[in-house]
Amino acid sequence: MGQNTPLGEFLRVRRARLRPEDAGLTWQGARRVPGLRREELAHLAGVSSTYYTRLEQGQSTRASQSVLDALARALGLSEDERTHLHNRARPAPSEPRRPEPPAAARRGTLQLIEALDDVPAVVLGIRGEVLAWNRLGHLLPAGHLEYDAPGRPVGRPNLTRMLFLDPHHRALYPRWPEEATRAVSSLRLDAGLRKDDLGLAELIGELSIKSPQFASLWSKHPVANCVRGTKYFQHPEVGELALEFEMFQMTDGTGHRMLMYSAAAGAPASAGLQLLRAQVAGRRPEPCVPPACATRGA
Repeated sequence: MGQNTPLGEFLRVRRARLRPEDAGLTWQGARRVPGLRREELAHLAGVSSTYYTRLEQGQSTRASQSVLDALARALGLSEDERTHLHNRARPAPSEPRRPEPPAAARRGTLQLIEALDDVPAVVLGIRGEVLAWNRLGHLLPAGHLEYDAPGRPVGRPNLTRMLFLDPHHRALYPRWPEEATRAVSSLRLDAGLRKDDLGLAELIGELSIKSPQFASLWSKHPVANCVRGTKYFQHPEVGELALEFEMFQMTDGTGHRMLMYSAAAGAPASAGLQLLRAQVAGRRPEPCVPPACATRGA
């Protein structure tokens, strides 16, 4: 009996998407299932049909790099999808990793994002949890939450969870299906890299149970390393915004990332960011000059 493995699921879903004519195959008559048959994909990849079937059914767990590369070519996988295929084929650790202490952004990182007054910046942990944000980085995606929420490890904001389960956050995205696909694609790539991460597995399980939209997207196995592009917002305070985003990987080995948003000078979104900056200035307490502080403390 075969078992349902992440590698087998990925191969099965991608095989079902590929039409025979897309692969240069000719066929006649009706087909009982969509996409390529197992033996057709095995032929295109140059492996035996029996071996491929065992691989897809989880009966073989040690595919060579050359076989995986051949399957990636036959399936027409992107570079990110090819990487995911190799990650999924690696044996899973025998025991889950022990829970780690709550992550925290480094002091230098906090100083950096606070100095970026004109740029919305968010520091993310390895599971998409918000470790810190500056004032603009808070007001843009999560002004309905308390500013100091990332400082509380229990219940700290998570951008992926918010996208699917927080109606206030979800309402920010007029192109929500596009944003949701991007989030799931990135999460799939992370899941392949960290198969022993209990926290990540718990997040995926929670979203699969609580969000039918997430469960549906997850079953389609989208994979992409979404580190740049355009995000579209319908912000409750400044209206429509089309912002470029960049995701920077920290080089300290923590796996933390910094998400930053910007708009070209003169673009409509630039005026929107200016309005957000004005909102931040209006909410920020007035600086306490020394004489006033002395009087107040007397």
